[in-house]
Amino acid sequence: MVVFGAAIISRLFFVQIINHKLYQAQALGQQAGFASVTGARGQIFSQSNQQTKGTKGSGETKNLAINKDSWTISANPNDIPDKPAFAKVLSGYINQTEDQLLSEINTQDSYIVLKKDLTSDELDKIKALNLDGLYWQNNPVRFYSQGDFAGQVLGFLGGEGSGQYGLEDYYEDILKGKSGIKEKKKGLGSIFSDNNKMSLDGSDIYLTIDYNIQFQAESLLKKQEEKNDIDSGQIIVLKPDSGRILALANFPSFNPNQYSKEKDLDVFQNGAVQKLFEPGSILKPFTMAIALNEGKITPDTTYVDTGFVKFGLKTIHNFANEVYGEQTMTQVLENSINTGAVFASQQISHKTYLDYIDKFGFTQKTGVDLQGEVYSNNDVLRAGSDMNFATASFGQGIELTPMQIVRGFAMLANGGKIVKPYIVEKIVNGQDEIIIKPKTSDPVVSQKTISDLTKMLINVVDNGFNGVAKIPGYYLAGKTGTAQVPLKNGKGYEPDKTIQSFVGYGPAYNPQFLILVKLDNPKVPQSSLSAVPVFKELAQYIINYWQIPPDYDASKK
Repeated sequence: MVVFGAAIISRLFFVQIINHKLYQAQALGQQAGFASVTGARGQIFSQSNQQTKGTKGSGETKNLAINKDSWTISANPNDIPDKPAFAKVLSGYINQTEDQLLSEINTQDSYIVLKKDLTSDELDKIKALNLDGLYWQNNPVRFYSQGDFAGQVLGFLGGEGSGQYGLEDYYEDILKGKSGIKEKKKGLGSIFSDNNKMSLDGSDIYLTIDYNIQFQAESLLKKQEEKNDIDSGQIIVLKPDSGRILALANFPSFNPNQYSKEKDLDVFQNGAVQKLFEPGSILKPFTMAIALNEGKITPDTTYVDTGFVKFGLKTIHNFANEVYGEQTMTQVLENSINTGAVFASQQISHKTYLDYIDKFGFTQKTGVDLQGEVYSNNDVLRAGSDMNFATASFGQGIELTPMQIVRGFAMLANGGKIVKPYIVEKIVNGQDEIIIKPKTSDPVVSQKTISDLTKMLINVVDNGFNGVAKIPGYYLAGKTGTAQVPLKNGKGYEPDKTIQSFVGYGPAYNPQFLILVKLDNPKVPQSSLSAVPVFKELAQYIINYWQIPPDYDASKK
């Protein structure tokens, strides 16, 4: 079945699994006593995708968010027959002196908390003392066993016991334990016996994320901070045919176990879905796709580049004011020529351009199952001038999230279909489970357009920016982007900041993976020196990890 949202899944589990037992309990209400209980919060897991090449989780399972026992011990002085002996025996186990503990229990008439946050092992040692008047209670805490791994993806459990940010928030109704009743041990057999206990527990969720690919992506971002002093960055790895998210890495990350220590709350936001940016030249393939699909250009269509295009008093220049002369549309992508993208966009009407931008999903949410996804209607462009459409053709003056860009490139890689990215692949409650199935659209562009554009993007990797992204033996398709950063007042751009990116997929003629690398303000002039090497290293890792056979014998080419 196709699942449309967390609320629907939550209701399904509640009606089918939990209500049934509650109604049973009500029917027996006059024959037995019941107490109210709340089930445990569901846990979050990640499975290896190595054996299936990313199509489903089937290998080693990693715990990402679990419930960890945290015991509190207390004492009732009225139940302690020999207080000095009690203090003498227990004091060494709770880091108090004998005199301190004795004073405390001598001055209190009711229950007193002696120590919190004990582990189960620590509690077992104390229970073995067999002290009268000593009591204990478990207050489970959320524990993120991998530290800062996928921090923005997971989010955290807040102080009030509800999910905040990420999956903890988005799937709150599914993860949280349900309130219900438990039969006291008398009369008829318990409805909520140990065999039925899981019915009140929240559901566990299993992610599409592959632990090893995610770890590699996060490591590469940390290296970029060391090497190029990036302010922040994201890497997304996707199966382009289905929308399964295999990695979603953010830098900087945070440790959900220590969320209260973070001073900058912005670190909790997932930049892949919660922050817009002007993408720059990684948008040029979509301009070409529109013109190709409308039959206005071919890969071999030529124009003459003079280095600039004027619109009244305003002028558009190429990067570094380069002048290329006569160029084909393929060469426009290879050399990332701004004026060439403008030329292609001028072959189609503004309305046609906007229609395709809508088709590509650039003016709507992707629907990814992560909290707080944002998007832009790009209203400035809709009411814009020729200059606005010209700059949009090479990715300036139009705002997108990295996830929207990834979905767009997935369309180029999978034959023209729009996918819905997703990060949870199954939801499990006891013996019941729901498998999340991919959602894809019909093709929004022709197969010829996809074929032509794929060849053009292969040429970008093979011939552009000195072949930095090329991996011998494999055809890869991709595009660089070095974008300006708008000033906060919206009037112009930062003079010394850039966003550098690369998006690519491979093997190009049978794509198994798609990678977006976005680096905010690296201290190098262009993406061929920052994002492109990151893409290459991660692509090579996935090729080796999945043992993808080569497209050709590199020694003979």
